[in-house]
Amino acid sequence: MAISKQIHLRKKDLRLHLLNLAIVSFFSIYFLGLKRILEYDQQVSTSTTHHSRMAQEIQSKYFPSENLFPNEYFGSEHVDSDFQPQGPNRFSEWKEGNSPYNVTLFQQMKSDNLARSRRQHVKEAMTFVWDNYRKYAWGADELKPTSGKRHEPWGAIGVTLVDSLDTLILMGMDDEFQEATEWVAKNLDFDKNQKVSLFETTIRSLGGLLSAYDWSKDTVFLEKAKDLGDRLVKAFDTAFVDGFPLNYINLKTGKTEFASWMRNKVSLAEVGTLALEFRDLSKHTGNETYAKKSEHIFEVLKEIQPDSGLFPKFLTSNKEKHVQLSGKDISFGAMGDSFYEYELKVWLQGMRKEKMYRDMYDKSIQGLHDEKLKVSNNGLTYIFLDQRTQEMDHLSCFMGGLLALGAFTDPQGFDSTQAQRDLKTAKALAYTCYQMYASMKSGLSPECVKFPSSVKEVQEIKPISTSQSYYLLRPETIETFLILTRVTGDPIYREWGWEIFQSIEKYSKTTYGYGTLKNVNIEKSIMEDKMESFFLGETLKYFYLLFDPESKVDLDKYVFNTEAHPLRIE
Repeated sequence: MAISKQIHLRKKDLRLHLLNLAIVSFFSIYFLGLKRILEYDQQVSTSTTHHSRMAQEIQSKYFPSENLFPNEYFGSEHVDSDFQPQGPNRFSEWKEGNSPYNVTLFQQMKSDNLARSRRQHVKEAMTFVWDNYRKYAWGADELKPTSGKRHEPWGAIGVTLVDSLDTLILMGMDDEFQEATEWVAKNLDFDKNQKVSLFETTIRSLGGLLSAYDWSKDTVFLEKAKDLGDRLVKAFDTAFVDGFPLNYINLKTGKTEFASWMRNKVSLAEVGTLALEFRDLSKHTGNETYAKKSEHIFEVLKEIQPDSGLFPKFLTSNKEKHVQLSGKDISFGAMGDSFYEYELKVWLQGMRKEKMYRDMYDKSIQGLHDEKLKVSNNGLTYIFLDQRTQEMDHLSCFMGGLLALGAFTDPQGFDSTQAQRDLKTAKALAYTCYQMYASMKSGLSPECVKFPSSVKEVQEIKPISTSQSYYLLRPETIETFLILTRVTGDPIYREWGWEIFQSIEKYSKTTYGYGTLKNVNIEKSIMEDKMESFFLGETLKYFYLLFDPESKVDLDKYVFNTEAHPLRIE
């Protein structure tokens, strides 16, 4: 009886095994066939009359037959040595924040395949920069890209190396990461009689160390993060306003001071962009002091948030040493930007349980729509710097990604009126920011642009002045393209990103790295000998993730700090 039962079970197991094998074989053959159809379709796509009949039959049967994403919008998979920027006003279907086309399974596969090839080019760019940094400026804050010299603008604390740790991890540059880890263990020293920016050191160095620990679990990063955090947290104990830090702190003495040009003020972004990092440090160390001090700032600002939801970009103190709003200039760019970013992201970091942060964010975004958005005479949506002008700075381009992330996580649901409004604005801003690049001769965006103010003007975006016509290798537009790719699946953001990457390769690459262009509207512009750590820590990382279909950075499990360091949500 038992033997008969065992034989019966073995036969049953065999039948199940054969059935599973048949299913796997069927789908393997099916998807191989789809791949071959796609490859054939790609080979002959130069003429619609030669399109694969089989591909068309499958597409018409299983996918929408109208308003398909145009195949001619797909670009090359390799960097084109003869690449020329294609100019402005293309892809106008996306101008008003629409997703104008349906995307078939074939096109999704095609976009992913192109992305994998492009991803390798981004990794090669990182390898090129890293090899030169290692050879000529190992352990320095920055490598000068045209001279190959060391530069120490951030206190000589290895900012480029620390800012790049998680980029090395995500790109699979394991040997380089191990060597960098050894440098951190043996050489990274914060016990320096040196004044540093609290804001920049927090987002670049503290954020970089915490992210490296999250991804590697090597305790050396947590030890260094705790050492740095213990020094920086002293900045919250000032006589300015109780719990509101000043701009600079001496790493050794703990002495704080204002930035000389701010005249006893602090910026909204500087004091409001500390919570993600200090809360993460509390999580890993069990010491709640870091979190409480950074959260106190939000608690105070919540009490004085204007009805519009929008804060001026400067804060000061009154005679009673209470924080006070200073002036009327509201900014989603310099001095204000990342505060609004952290309203949303601190809520996400707290697993969406701390309602105060989401409420502050939603109120601010309502204010954005009510008071800070304009549409130019040539139909471009932008966030203006000043009511009297038609100007927008590149820093504001992060807002497309933030709005998309806010819509994706909206408590009312992704299909709610609020979420769909925010997503539409996000896509319209993304198109505008793409045009900020495409409108320039180099295909690279200036620091600030001016939109046409009358129909008599040439309908183009222009740098607002020659002093603002430089390109700083900034990440904000690519950040937005990444988030929108994740949220919408629209292949166009990868195509726009690829155009920008090729322009960087053509116009910004130097002997030792990538430099700042002095004038984006001159093809052979003067190159500045400057490469910020964020080019490795943010810009190249966002490019890589944009072209990485297999990315390990799940937006439900990680939140990026404002320096693109993904911190685990738990």
